[in-house]
Amino acid sequence: MKVHIHSSWEKPLQAAFATPYFQNLVEFVKDAYQKTICYPPGKHIFEAFNTCPLDQLKVVILGQDPYHGSGQAHGLSFSVPEGMAHPPSLINIFKEIESDLDIPYPKSGNLMPWAKQGVFLLNATLTVQAHQAGSHQKKGWEIFTDFVIQTISKEKQGVVFMLWGGYAKQKSKFIDDSKHLILTSGHPSPLSANRGYWFGNKHFSQCNSYLKQHGLKAIDWRVDS
Repeated sequence: MKVHIHSSWEKPLQAAFATPYFQNLVEFVKDAYQKTICYPPGKHIFEAFNTCPLDQLKVVILGQDPYHGSGQAHGLSFSVPEGMAHPPSLINIFKEIESDLDIPYPKSGNLMPWAKQGVFLLNATLTVQAHQAGSHQKKGWEIFTDFVIQTISKEKQGVVFMLWGGYAKQKSKFIDDSKHLILTSGHPSPLSANRGYWFGNKHFSQCNSYLKQHGLKAIDWRVDS
């Protein structure tokens, strides 16, 4: 099965696509989608890659799993399609942006405007069975997305990596911090945020300051047009 992915990613990730683990992963995903309800829809599994080409990538925001509720996941970490209620973590992300940059809380939860500016919204696991969080973990996705993070670190210069929560922070070992900025904090989920590990991290203003220092255009973190 050919993976439909933006051409900018094809060559850098070719080594991963050719491995036995990835072929096994493809078979697992095809079987799972045939036998059960899975998210995101098949055409959106690689949405993060197709909306943020490698040559335009400036920021990485790493999630863990796609949303497992009906209609929520569309291939971008933390994002939901237009018109969907905002999940708790996304609410807290928007609240932090509001306090950090004085941007009003948005109506839309669709983060596509970020992706189009070079924000790579990657989940560590790209698929999930409906209503079963973590159901597609340890099937090979994490090996692949670890390789993706290493590839970005190697191929790019001056990328801002936002690693939220213990799971995401573990990925810092794949990133060369001598040529990239790694921002870490607690996870925006209510459990972490309400304990004081999320709010006030000012990641969004720090990100823009770093980008501007490196001659790159800052991210407009608004999502409502």
